[in-house]
Parts: sequence; C-alpha cells; structure tokens
Amino acid sequence: MREADPETQRKIVNRLKRARGQLDSVINAVENGGSCRDVVTQLSAVSTALDRAGFAVVSSAMQFCVTEPERAADTEDGLTVEELEKLFLSLA
Repeated sequence: MREADPETQRKIVNRLKRARGQLDSVINAVENGGSCRDVVTQLSAVSTALDRAGFAVVSSAMQFCVTEPERAADTEDGLTVEELEKLFLSLA
C-alpha cells in the first residue's frame, strides 16, 4: 500500500488488528462451546472490520489515482479505473 498516506495506512492496520482480535475471540468461543449468539455476533464484527479495511484500501487507491494519475500509472500497483471498480464491487 505504497499510495496510502501514513495516517490512512495506520488506520487500516488498526482495523485489521481489531479484526484479528475479534477473530481470535470467535475461535476461542467455538473451541470452548460459546453460545451461537456470541459466535455469530463476533463473526459479524470481524466481517464488518474486514469490509471497512477493504473499503479504506480501495478508497486510498482511488484517491491516489485521481490526485496523482501520472505517478499512479508508473507504479507496480497502478490500477485502471475498471480494476478499481472491480475491487470495490468485490467488497460489496
């Protein structure tokens, strides 16, 4: 994620770490016979955290491509508008 500014990158990493912690809680609940309600609630939280991180990644890439199209085209990760749209829709 070279195109993300440091603050955006920090926020994305924080979301992913939060999702990892929530997933650890789900695994623990399943291993220890937690209630179905608790497991599903935690799974929903993990899913939401991952979706938000994904949207932040795509949003950052879109912003980079719009504000710095020449630099974006020259990077290994340079994405076309169509590729960005496909990535965005894959999260929906």
